[in-house]
Amino acid sequence: MSTSLQELFSHNRAWAARMEAERPGFFTSLVKQQTPKYMWIGCSDSRVPANQITGLEPGEVFVHRNVANVVVHSDLNALSAIQFAVERLKVENIMVVGHYGCSGVQAALEAARIGLADNWIRHIQDVRHRHRQLLDSLPDEVRANALCDINVIEQVVNVSVSTVMVDAWARGQNVTVHGWAFGVHDGLLQDLQMSVANPDALDALYSQAIDRVWDVWNSPGR
Repeated sequence: MSTSLQELFSHNRAWAARMEAERPGFFTSLVKQQTPKYMWIGCSDSRVPANQITGLEPGEVFVHRNVANVVVHSDLNALSAIQFAVERLKVENIMVVGHYGCSGVQAALEAARIGLADNWIRHIQDVRHRHRQLLDSLPDEVRANALCDINVIEQVVNVSVSTVMVDAWARGQNVTVHGWAFGVHDGLLQDLQMSVANPDALDALYSQAIDRVWDVWNSPGR
């Protein structure tokens, strides 16, 4: 094993010892704690750790991550995670969380070629194309942030119209899908005003949330 990897094991042992010293019984209680009320669908970017950002303990949030927090109907990994969270764990809130400074969103905005990942980022390019009029009306320096917000809103729609959520709401399950964005530059979460608790509200919420993106990023001083 390389020295750098061995350091990770050393850090792990030090962390485990420190946690047990500071909070005796921490790991014993952790074994019994897989009852989260929250699911976090976020970007794979290591700067966006769900537990630390929200102040939640391990076991309190069920996490699924991929490049640029995309949910598409052909991705059985994401859909299986959502179904497990909704039907098995009975989460009450699903947060789709993008982040400003996202490399995947920036690549989609620039139509950059990366390789195999281009096929994944194509989903965000489709979002960019769908909202090109709005994005083109904004200053160059805020377009990536605006696309980050729009991408989150679109993914909230994708989660909300999935068979998992349609079935959950049809049986009266209490679960809401939210759209948030995280600022790597300031550590703050932003509510994008896209919280869907039933399918009837989806269209109106979507229109209002997209309009709000233009209002926010076209404001002086942004």
